[in-house]
Amino acid sequence: MYYQKLEKDSVECSLCPHHCKLSPGQKGFCLNRLNREGTLYTLNYGGVAAMHLDPIEKKPLYHFYPGKQILSFGIFGCSLNCSFCQNFSLARSTSGQDSNLLPHECVELAKKYQSFAIAYTYNEPFIWFEHVLETAKLAKDQGIKNVLVTNGFYEKEPWDELAPFVDAMNIDLKGGEAFYNRMCKGALNPVLQTIRSAFKRGIHVEVAHLVVTGENDRMEDFQEIIHAIEAISPRIPLHISRYFPNHELSAPPTSPEILERFHDRAKESLEHVYLGNLITETGQHTFCPRCKARLMERTGYQTIVHKNFMNGKCPDCGHLLYGVFE
Repeated sequence: MYYQKLEKDSVECSLCPHHCKLSPGQKGFCLNRLNREGTLYTLNYGGVAAMHLDPIEKKPLYHFYPGKQILSFGIFGCSLNCSFCQNFSLARSTSGQDSNLLPHECVELAKKYQSFAIAYTYNEPFIWFEHVLETAKLAKDQGIKNVLVTNGFYEKEPWDELAPFVDAMNIDLKGGEAFYNRMCKGALNPVLQTIRSAFKRGIHVEVAHLVVTGENDRMEDFQEIIHAIEAISPRIPLHISRYFPNHELSAPPTSPEILERFHDRAKESLEHVYLGNLITETGQHTFCPRCKARLMERTGYQTIVHKNFMNGKCPDCGHLLYGVFE
């Protein structure tokens, strides 16, 4: 799906903003789309490289059915190439498919494991487009929700086709424009457009930001992230995560002091801010943004919900939190 034929059996892929122009035999930047004699083929339809029953908090999603388990699938390849990628063995691989699972089989597994939703994760789900679209449609028909854990580097037309079947997203917001160009081989604006579009459509959105030592760990860099989210909605939860050396980057792990300063700064502008890959006194818990009552406590991926916190309403002051709660 989403390509145009060019001269001499070349094609142009229009799934993501790279718009790869491919001669016969060439693969796209994502490693998952191949020009075979003038026709563009997806290489990952029906394949699964990773499958787990995860806590929803692992996505991370803290305001979407907290405490639930979610069946998660992934394959290989990505539309970005981040030098610090924390999951590069899948994201920048051309192999690793462990099993074949057609869309209806993925949905049947979700029913078997009594999972309320399916997460498309581990690599970039948008380049798994045909498989994700068909699976999401079938899941929706069965009352099963769909979750994307994604870089948000989308082209508008395919996103418009997939969006009606998506219930929740965790979207990476990695840095400013220069950071995306230098460190990710991508661009910022398509990601902001995806976050904005998803939120306006009523899809539940949470944002993840990995703080990379020596690259986007200055307060002025982080202020850009805060302002970008706040401009869309200060209600969107932000997960600030600690980087560890991986893939092409050997810089030391992010300083905990920097993460805590960022956490304090973000709380001045956003209603809900969390710390990932770092345990602190308050960085994992959910507080009412109005009266500061503690409503959910987290230890690792285990969540304890206040017994009187129902339907997202604070039992102390009545404030309605952003999210989907039971």
